Amino acid sequence: MGIVRFAGLLAMTLLAATAARAEFGSVEIAPVAEALTFARVERGDGARLMLVSSYAGGVVSGIDVTETLGSDDPIDAYRSHGYDALAALNGATVNLPVEDLSLPVRLTASHIAAGTNFPEHAEEATVTDGPFLFPKEVVPTPFNADIPAGEALLDYEVELCFVALDAIDLDAPPARAGLMLCNDVTDRAALMRHIDPNDVTSGKGFTTGKSAPGFMPVGNLFVIPRDLRAFAAAVELRLYRNGELKQSARQSDAIWDFDELLRQTKARENTTWAYDGRMVGLPIADGRIPARTAILAGTPDGTIFKGIDKSAMALGAWDWIAGGWDRPVTAHVVERQIAKERAAKRYLQPGERVRIAVGFLGEIDSTVAP
Repeated sequence: MGIVRFAGLLAMTLLAATAARAEFGSVEIAPVAEALTFARVERGDGARLMLVSSYAGGVVSGIDVTETLGSDDPIDAYRSHGYDALAALNGATVNLPVEDLSLPVRLTASHIAAGTNFPEHAEEATVTDGPFLFPKEVVPTPFNADIPAGEALLDYEVELCFVALDAIDLDAPPARAGLMLCNDVTDRAALMRHIDPNDVTSGKGFTTGKSAPGFMPVGNLFVIPRDLRAFAAAVELRLYRNGELKQSARQSDAIWDFDELLRQTKARENTTWAYDGRMVGLPIADGRIPARTAILAGTPDGTIFKGIDKSAMALGAWDWIAGGWDRPVTAHVVERQIAKERAAKRYLQPGERVRIAVGFLGEIDSTVAP
């Protein structure tokens, strides 16, 4: 490679790294003609709701609409006043540090999640017959909450979340829904131990591997697009591990869009999964998804998990041949894979930082805690 070409490539690399760093604390906000963008802050005197107009340099600016709307929650505000009335609001601009933002909307603790909904992620995870759905049972946490590591093989998954503004009739898809960012945090050890290796797309074990406390930090903005489907398709998901870009894709790359996710949810209305000593289903009541339910629309490639390697398969098979007949050979393989990953420390370790920055949707900034 010539000196000039090398210098050019080096300069491009440095510029890309600088641009990645500059993204944090600055996010483009959609004009109100295209989407309503909300943020919330919780203080000693209660929560405040802001209609956001700018998010730059670590400062979020907009109109405090709490008194005007008589609400500190964007879904309540939307249901009471409608899109056009909210878009027409004006008033004095207030400024808040990004770090002061809290959960941007009240959500339920039962969610619908999609697995392998991006082709490249399905390939890296060695799943050939997806996508599929499963319940995620966890209370959402704010954008800057720590993620507890514990004994987990901790993995990240940036996802776009659709949020039901009203109860969604599965026979009549709504024109609008809310949008926000989610990190579908996963304990790969728990998942591998509970999965059905002969039928991964049954979703068995996924609720167990993805529902520990702190396993669903959500973005700091809540967005209601005027044209939900066009807006969602254009979203560009990005996740960084310790400042290095790991995941990047457009939502339009997903296999199932919003309407197909609803159709697939209806098809599983009576399906249940084992979780925490009980059976749970997708959050559906009388053919409707309750308001404030999040629908996690799948993650792109770039996760830490890349399937089970051949050495773990070979060693696990040997463990079974050598007398481990009390358990299936697949259980031995999984334990070999887990032991190998613990030794290698490839998965998220305490002190690491996972950051998500997505235009129009805000940020998630999580530190892994012991």
